[in-house]
Amino acid sequence: MKTKVILVGVGGATCSGKTTLAKHLNRILPDSVIIHQDDFAPPQELVPVHPVHNVQDWDAAPGAIDWPRLVTFLHHVKEIGEIPPDHRSHDHLNEQKEIAVDDAVREKWIHEFQRLKERWTTEGERVVWGLVDGFLLYWHKDVIDQLDVRIMLRVPHDVLKKRRHERHGYHTAVQSDPEGALWRDPPGYWEDIVYPAYLDAHKDVFVDGDVEHGQPTNKIEGLILLESLDISMSDAVERCCGMLKDVAETIEFV
Repeated sequence: MKTKVILVGVGGATCSGKTTLAKHLNRILPDSVIIHQDDFAPPQELVPVHPVHNVQDWDAAPGAIDWPRLVTFLHHVKEIGEIPPDHRSHDHLNEQKEIAVDDAVREKWIHEFQRLKERWTTEGERVVWGLVDGFLLYWHKDVIDQLDVRIMLRVPHDVLKKRRHERHGYHTAVQSDPEGALWRDPPGYWEDIVYPAYLDAHKDVFVDGDVEHGQPTNKIEGLILLESLDISMSDAVERCCGMLKDVAETIEFV
C-alpha cells in the first residue's frame, strides 16, 4: 500500500489553544498522530540560564528545543508514517482544559474524512496525518520546511498572560522519566522571559515585527492565521478541516 504522510503544523504562543485544536483534529482525522514540540525540550539540567534574570529559560528559541532531535524525528515520521515506538510524551501529565466543539461539526468532518479514507483504501493508498503542535514551530527552517500545512493561532497578550498565570505548571520532557519534572513559573517569568521570547522568535513572521496585529510576511509560505478570540473552537475546526480536505483532494501518491 502506498503511504503519504502530511505534516500539519498547529503553532501559536503558550496558552493560545494550539494543543486543544490539534487534539480535536486528531479525533476527526483517521490515521492521525500528534507530535508535541514540548516533548523535545532538553532535559531540565541542560536548559540554559537567562543571562539577565538568572533563571532557567525554557522559552528562548535557540535553547528551548533540542532542534536536531526534533528534525530527525519529523524526518522519521515523514518517511515511515508512524511514531517511533520508544517515544514517550508528557502531554497527558499537563492540565487538560477541554473546549467543546459542536457535535454537528465534528460528525460532519469525521464522515467526510472517513469517505476519503475509504476511497484511498480501494486504490491501495493510505494517508497519515501528523499533527505537530508547538510554540516555536515557525522559528527553525528545517522544521518549517517539513510542514505541509502551516496553521497559527494568534491571541492577544493580556489573554495569554491570564491563561498562563492560571496554569499549575508544565511537565518537562525527559524521555527516561515517565513522570517528567514539574516546572512552575517563578515570579515575573511571563513578563521577563516568556512573552519577550515569543516576540523575538516570531518578529520575522509578521510585517514590521508586529506579532499582535501585523499581517504575515512571506517567511512562512501559505501560513493560515487564525485570530482565536474572533472565532469559536468549532469555527477553527471547521476552517481547518475544510482546508485539510482541499489538501487531501490534491494528494499525489508516489
